[in-house]
Amino acid sequence: MTELLIRCAEISAGSRADVLIRGGAVAAIGPHLPATGLPTLEAGGGALLPGLHDHHLHLHALAADTNSVRCGPPHAHTAGDLARAFATAPGNGWIRGVGYAETVAGLLDSAGLDTLCRDRPVRMQHRSGAMWILNSAAAGLVGLDTATEPGVERDDSGHATGRVWRADTWLRSRLPDTRPPDLTEIGARLARYGITGITDATPDLPQDTLAALIAARRTGALPQHLNLLGVPLGHTGGPDITTGAYKIVLADSGLPDIDTLVATIARAHALGRPVAVHCVSREALLILLAAFDDTGTVPGDRIEHGALIPAESIGTLNRLGITVVTQPGFLADRGDDYRRRTEPEDLPDLYRCRSLTDGGVGLALSSDAPYGPLDPWQVIAAAVARRAPDGAVVGATETLGAPTALGRYLAPLHNPGGPARTVAAGAPADLVLLDRPIERMFLAPTSDAVRATFIQGVTAFAR
Repeated sequence: MTELLIRCAEISAGSRADVLIRGGAVAAIGPHLPATGLPTLEAGGGALLPGLHDHHLHLHALAADTNSVRCGPPHAHTAGDLARAFATAPGNGWIRGVGYAETVAGLLDSAGLDTLCRDRPVRMQHRSGAMWILNSAAAGLVGLDTATEPGVERDDSGHATGRVWRADTWLRSRLPDTRPPDLTEIGARLARYGITGITDATPDLPQDTLAALIAARRTGALPQHLNLLGVPLGHTGGPDITTGAYKIVLADSGLPDIDTLVATIARAHALGRPVAVHCVSREALLILLAAFDDTGTVPGDRIEHGALIPAESIGTLNRLGITVVTQPGFLADRGDDYRRRTEPEDLPDLYRCRSLTDGGVGLALSSDAPYGPLDPWQVIAAAVARRAPDGAVVGATETLGAPTALGRYLAPLHNPGGPARTVAAGAPADLVLLDRPIERMFLAPTSDAVRATFIQGVTAFAR
């Protein structure tokens, strides 16, 4: 049985106490708790918080991202930059590129990518995660021209263009090494940031991927509590993980007809699962809200991203009881590009935060890593400042106060729009200790302040 006494921790702003951890839970909180025979950690007035929850990320994509070529800003700004990145990629086989944006070299296809790298097979992912671009060598190896996968884009003559939309599982099945990547380093990174719970938002998890996630959690390679949105309908995730809302993707490359969407939502609800719907455009949101008017909603229904939410839809979201799981970290990461590429009339609707909470809509913050910054403290800072890389503020009326932004990382995994968890006797000992009081942290949120992370009372990170 793990026991630890944390001395003189700030458990709320300006209030210090000792905290006893025993058997994976917070056993007691109070001044001057007896320490006889107990291991003791001196907090020195540093804030002790519930562990943070990232409510939307993609674990295996995050692990694969570590060894990928960076194909967009800030690493590559021009076609020449991208060609040099490919030329210096290690090894002599497949190249996996990530983070591509059209500002680098336009909307590339196989022929365009060949001009940048012809000698090695290249698959390059758009920074949205929605599309892969294959050069001719890669397209030939996966049999792209004869493929029947619906996501394979074709030109007017029926030839594959080299662009593949939302067909990750199919593409992975055609690659030479399809084993899911190890998650040990990702689990350690998450713990360093103070994250104790995660929701993997990857849709339609195939059996091998699901099995690998379960194994990572069971073996401790991934110490965080794990909630999965991509478990197929009618199934459960298995031991050591939980099955979340059912992920539905409204892809702007091919929006579904409303009858199909209604049927899918109704089936999920009938099987006892809320839905989590990927929704980034105004058109997708309007289709989704119309579908919910037909099916009704259940507790736990959620919108992923909500990149563009018109003001007139906020009341509808409140009425339907839908939570929005969004990512203001994108603004700090690429807000300058958003300002160039988003219609001026749409900018006030971009990654709303404050207007949603003011309108009574449940809100959660998350990373969408690897497509957005993983560090939750960067996301919190972005929600507070909404400052793009060029210094411009994107949506000044949508800023959150730092305590509110932090609270949107402290909601339960299965209720991401709900109230923030607190450090309380009887609660699970999923905790993060900072090296400074919370008010100082609010002035400049940084993961450098994380001193220790505990998951079920076990130390997952310490410095």
